[in-house]
Amino acid sequence: VNLIAFFVAVYSLSYMNQYTDKPKFFTLFSLMVCGMNGVIITGDLFNLFVFLEIASIASYALVAFGTEAEELEASFKYAIMGSVASAFIFIGIAFLYSFTSTLNMADMARILAYKQNAWVIPFVGVLFLMGFGLKSALVPFHAWLPDAHPSAPASISAMLSGILIKTLGIYSLIRIFFNIIGSTQGYLTVLMFLGAVSMIVGVVLALSQWDLKRLLAYSSISQVGYVVLGIGLGTPLGVLGGLFHLFNHSVFKSLLFLNSGAVDYSAGTRDLKETGGLGKLMPVTAKTNLIASMAIAGIPPFNGFFSKLIIIIACIQKGYFGYGLCAVIGSILTLVTFMKVQKFVFLGEIKDKLKNIKEAPFAMIFSTVCLAIICVLGGLML
Repeated sequence: VNLIAFFVAVYSLSYMNQYTDKPKFFTLFSLMVCGMNGVIITGDLFNLFVFLEIASIASYALVAFGTEAEELEASFKYAIMGSVASAFIFIGIAFLYSFTSTLNMADMARILAYKQNAWVIPFVGVLFLMGFGLKSALVPFHAWLPDAHPSAPASISAMLSGILIKTLGIYSLIRIFFNIIGSTQGYLTVLMFLGAVSMIVGVVLALSQWDLKRLLAYSSISQVGYVVLGIGLGTPLGVLGGLFHLFNHSVFKSLLFLNSGAVDYSAGTRDLKETGGLGKLMPVTAKTNLIASMAIAGIPPFNGFFSKLIIIIACIQKGYFGYGLCAVIGSILTLVTFMKVQKFVFLGEIKDKLKNIKEAPFAMIFSTVCLAIICVLGGLML
């Protein structure tokens, strides 16, 4: 969380010059980072909910930061869906508290292990699955994400896609299922199924997009599917692969969104049909985007290859060959999607109206280069 937040904050120093009121932006940004850190370190279930709401409310405001009609509509939709998710989570916490009389996660897990009940844990499990499923934008809970991510400033898109949906959604879900209520085979099967569906549906929808940021948003749904599939396997190797891919996706998806922001900042458009040949005018952005595209598609030796490979091996080890095949197909379609981006944005002839554009400012380039280095080292250091 803090690694990505640092690079996004540096990037925003230049990028946010095109918006008014930078102080308000950085205040909301800090509040969002604070909320995510709180979710990670707290040992109290109600505090987890409070920190989750702090991060969520700051993100609703940040999505609408440009105050255009499209941004306000996306923010409103995001806020409504996020509030529904929070309601499910809150009701789940209330039921657990009424049953165990404690909010401390370790105490709650100990009491639930000895105090058997036929309906509380399955009922609460479904509530948490719906609540955190909405927060993490798993299919079929993903409707808010393709609007919210493209509408936000690029630095916020990077935060939302890179770490927010994983911290508030997947991390919290894993922590509650594995540490408190227990991960039964039923829950794990549901997680695997939702992960596989998200993987395929997300990348198929991404393939047909021509808005660069909308394409990246659908791709996030697909990549979250890999993480959830790995976790849903429930084996040590599967969980390792899921968590490793969670880290890797934070890096390369943040990098892709920051690059899309650099293209938009310099060229003034995110429409793939209106760009072309930018690799000659923005060489650093073109190279970092190629590295991130290779990493997300799982091409060796970049970090995405190793995390996807671990997940696929874990699927085969447990005998789930169909899920392993879904992961391979998802990777191939992801490669096709990002080769389309490279072709239409950075290769080909330069359009007349784009001939005078320049590379993005230093602060933006610094962040993208550092994240590209992490993409390379993340693979080589393994």
